[in-house]
Amino acid sequence: MKHFAKLAAAAAVAAIIGAPMTAARAETPPDTLIQAWAIDDIITLDPAEVFEFTASEILGNSYQPLVGYDVKDVSQIHGVIAESWTVSEDGKTFTFQIRPGMTFASGNPITAADPVFSLQRAIKLDKSPAFILTQFGFNAGNVDEKIRQTGDMTFEFEMDQAYAPSLVLYCLTATVGFVVDKELALSHEQDGDFGYDWLKTNYAGSGAFTIRDWRANEVVVLERNDNYSGDAPAMARAIYRHIPEGATQRLLLEKGDIDIARSLGSEEITALQDNPDVKIESGVKGSIYYLGLSQKNEYLSKPEVRQAMKYLVDYATIADTIMKGRVKVHQAFLPEGFLGALNDTPFELNVEKAKELLAEAGVPDGFKVTMDTRNTPEITAIAEAIQQTMAGAGIEMELIPGDGQQTLTKYRARNHDIYIGRWGPDYQDPHTNADTFARNPDNGDDAASKPLAWRNSWDIPEMTAKADAAVLEKDTDKRADMYLELQAEHQQVSPFVIMFQEIEVLGIRENVDGFVIGPSFNDNSFKKVSKSE
Repeated sequence: MKHFAKLAAAAAVAAIIGAPMTAARAETPPDTLIQAWAIDDIITLDPAEVFEFTASEILGNSYQPLVGYDVKDVSQIHGVIAESWTVSEDGKTFTFQIRPGMTFASGNPITAADPVFSLQRAIKLDKSPAFILTQFGFNAGNVDEKIRQTGDMTFEFEMDQAYAPSLVLYCLTATVGFVVDKELALSHEQDGDFGYDWLKTNYAGSGAFTIRDWRANEVVVLERNDNYSGDAPAMARAIYRHIPEGATQRLLLEKGDIDIARSLGSEEITALQDNPDVKIESGVKGSIYYLGLSQKNEYLSKPEVRQAMKYLVDYATIADTIMKGRVKVHQAFLPEGFLGALNDTPFELNVEKAKELLAEAGVPDGFKVTMDTRNTPEITAIAEAIQQTMAGAGIEMELIPGDGQQTLTKYRARNHDIYIGRWGPDYQDPHTNADTFARNPDNGDDAASKPLAWRNSWDIPEMTAKADAAVLEKDTDKRADMYLELQAEHQQVSPFVIMFQEIEVLGIRENVDGFVIGPSFNDNSFKKVSKSE
């Protein structure tokens, strides 16, 4: 019977994702949540490597961390896989007690061996998000000694310094800290890779849903985890369909072919306002839209050029028209809502001011440059608007479109001139963005840590020292002041044109309830989604 049920479920999923977009259906299946989104940024499903928006959300619904927080009040931290923890007198060692009676989707029991393996594995693999953990003094050579199992259900996490406890706990809520099924991962190990090759496209977690299938630039299918320790989701499965166009999403939403539209443009949102079958829900995210200017480029490395480009973006018009309702102007690296966030917006479109700065830089007639642009409607529209205003000062900007994976891969290799991007915080402490926008401990091509400052080849030893000092300050008020000062300097001198903070807007069928829009994308949750008749 189980085999027949699985075959029937597979047939139903195939029918849903394979149906033509013009097909008319009255509604989606009552036990299936179908979302339309641009999912072309998925590169991997391995928690040790995931560093993109879509995959982060998928992992947030399919894996579990040691600790979590209340998405409505992130200061309220609670245990998830960890039942409790203590901190040593010198502040360097956390001791975690694992919650008893929990299991992975595989049926394997969760013990202290699993988080120890997961954290050690992430550090040894040393993929993009590993710096979230290595900042505490861990490396491949010492992690077996420093993150150590002390009992069946206990382990210790010993750092090189006494960091603020909240910083440590917030870092463990990031996807790189999600707990992997050690036994299952190692059963697929090849040549000592800790199951890495297998986990790029497979699943070894304990969350509310399991990841059943990922087809690049097409679909992701999740299924209810019958071994989940929490309340069982009402939905038997959740499906993401790769449909990046907002107009197409609107059409499918109105017809009932999807339950949630994730990439609606301002026109689509306005058009749906009066539809009784659809509701619009929104939430402020920590995500920031920005331009990264490579300091390898002979023009962009000039301080006056960097400053000029900050006066060549029509922030207000883009926010009020192209991105109406989906962003607000924000020009500092810490999002509003974070400790020490700077809300000053000193830049506005001023072509004459930009021309003066370009003349000071020795390029009064401008120059030619390229910008890598993810080919989603909103990024393309923003890029085209910036291209037009840059031209007003003589900067001829060629847009190079690509999907999420292509543009990210090129950016991470430092092979761009300008990159237009969207950055989301990895955890709810101000160091998460200071560490990437204002810190670059090694600017070499083979650097161990590769934050955004590194990707843009910005060598900043003095600013790095300031960021390092802020993370160790125990006085909250003093720490906030340090971040305010750091952002004010960063606004004026950095190779980042920070433009907007995101407001996530969803179009949802009226009969769908319970979708949680969290401050980070791995906080977005559909485990409590239900459908009424």
